[in-house]
Amino acid sequence: MESSLLVLIPLLLCFVVKAAAATASPLSTSGRWIVDAGSGERVKLACVNWPSHLEPMVAEGMSKLPLDEISKAIGAMGFNCVRLTWPTFLATNDSLANITVRKSFDRLGLNFTDVSLIERHNPALVDLSLIEAYQAVVSNLGDNNVMVILDNHISKPGWCCSRTDGNGFFGDTYFDPNVWVEGLNYMATLFGSHKNVIGMSLRNELRGPRQNVEDWFKYMAMGAEAVHAANNDVLVILSGLSFDNDLGFLSTRQLNVSFSSKSKLVFEVHWYSFSNSEAWGNGNPNDVCGRISGSVTNNAGFLLDRQFPLFLSEFGIDQRGVNERDNRYFSCAMAYAADKDLDWSLWTLQGSYYLREGVVEMEETYGLLSLNWTTVRNQTQLQRVQSIQQPFRGPGLSEVPPYKIIFHPLTGHCVTLDSSRRLALAVGPCSERWNFSDDQTLSLTTGSTPSCITAVGVGMPVALAECDDVMSSKWALLSSSHMHVSTKVAGGNATVCLDVGGDDRSVITNPCRCLGGDASCDPEGQWFKLVTSTRLIIS
Repeated sequence: MESSLLVLIPLLLCFVVKAAAATASPLSTSGRWIVDAGSGERVKLACVNWPSHLEPMVAEGMSKLPLDEISKAIGAMGFNCVRLTWPTFLATNDSLANITVRKSFDRLGLNFTDVSLIERHNPALVDLSLIEAYQAVVSNLGDNNVMVILDNHISKPGWCCSRTDGNGFFGDTYFDPNVWVEGLNYMATLFGSHKNVIGMSLRNELRGPRQNVEDWFKYMAMGAEAVHAANNDVLVILSGLSFDNDLGFLSTRQLNVSFSSKSKLVFEVHWYSFSNSEAWGNGNPNDVCGRISGSVTNNAGFLLDRQFPLFLSEFGIDQRGVNERDNRYFSCAMAYAADKDLDWSLWTLQGSYYLREGVVEMEETYGLLSLNWTTVRNQTQLQRVQSIQQPFRGPGLSEVPPYKIIFHPLTGHCVTLDSSRRLALAVGPCSERWNFSDDQTLSLTTGSTPSCITAVGVGMPVALAECDDVMSSKWALLSSSHMHVSTKVAGGNATVCLDVGGDDRSVITNPCRCLGGDASCDPEGQWFKLVTSTRLIIS
């Protein structure tokens, strides 16, 4: 008897507040925030990518599990949104879009195993046309209160992306701008009645030797106008250049569209370790994190200050935990996403592909799900991502005055009171409100008398004590990453930093690691990010 994916998702999820589900109203923007157009309250997009753009043009996994089970699992893992990819030819080439799922697999030589398994798990899909099957996925996600962003990932179905695949930029072999606009118009119209379709991403990862800023402004405006004219409810999401790493050209020039750009436009950015692979592999992690975080801000993050939402529509990690570059980068990216309180979409859901780059049943090591789709590949990594699914602040969420959480990106936990030891601290739920004051103390904001985090000694647990004017209660942020929370131990000159003890729970102080220069050491255990929140915490 096969196990259900749903029963393998820990019961812990039953006790956490889920990210906002699909709303009755369309979404809009208010300054840098995505909001419910009816109430004006922030809706944070906590999405996962689900590919449907490869050669079969069917959402991955239909040969593994029933569609409804996958949709329910997405919601049960805390995601409120799916970035569902599609190739332009699905919308513009009738000879492809109108063939059945069965025939699509037949023409690729996948007719025996995959088709029989799709018949077993999803009998209602196998003889639908490809576009009908895509609609069925969107509808089922809606039935399970999951929002959808339709992402035009590529033109010709296949794996994305290379600089020379003919799909990279306007005018490339398979990227006729007029056909692309036709496809956007078709999909915006087709899904106009699907209320869970809340946004359309105009194009994934523009790139290649033809890319240039002038054509970006020309054609992205055309695409945005086409989508908005066909369906003025959806968010219009625009990617940048250089594999969606660069929106810096918007620092000096705005996109001109006829509709209100301040109510529907969202910009997206991608961030992976392999964009800076050599740096993450050979540089000091603090220096690299500080430098690349600054680059992300210069190339895209500045748009938040310009009052546009920024959607981190792809970021991810090798879920096996064996890629040192990924491990270093991901803690840095998690800290950035938490600090900026970004909307985001994790790459990726699928544990495998029907067919990728000529390989049948290729495993996706970045996938949340295992190769056979029946288990979560890495529960620890899932729990890390779940820590940023909830909004920290935004319109309608100013429930209390601003405070800090002390976020530990390596674990997805926060510094909290240790229920088993009086006046001690541990990493756990983000349930404490801290104040980082001008006098450099870190104090609890609850209670009549402030209690400050105080260092006791090297290798020893920190304590909560009265906020006296002593050196060991004064904290500073060190290193280029600004994530080493440091102080001087009373009675000595040793600089120590917050750390997690050998029990993986207690908060202690240790000599600060890897502050600069050394590329071989690992500072992640000492990385803590002070994140601003205005949410009311109910214990």
